Amino acid sequence: MLHKFFEEGYWFEPKRFGYGAGLPIAWQGWALIIAFLALVLGLVNVPDLDPILRWTGLAIATGLLIIIAKKRTRGPWRWRWGAKD
Repeated sequence: MLHKFFEEGYWFEPKRFGYGAGLPIAWQGWALIIAFLALVLGLVNVPDLDPILRWTGLAIATGLLIIIAKKRTRGPWRWRWGAKD
């Protein structure tokens, strides 16, 4: 099952308005979003975690999400005004 994450294909559609990726269009995209949310909730709810470690973990998780989403989005990330490409 893990090999499905390394197959070619798009997981996200570009946003129709604005910049970046929109909602996932494949199960891999949804799995990525769920894993990200679980990681964020885990980092936020760990008691006695040093705030620097918490913020560093959140920054790394967010950075990885952005990198993966940008790589797996159909089309480039650019500002859009609502016209279909």
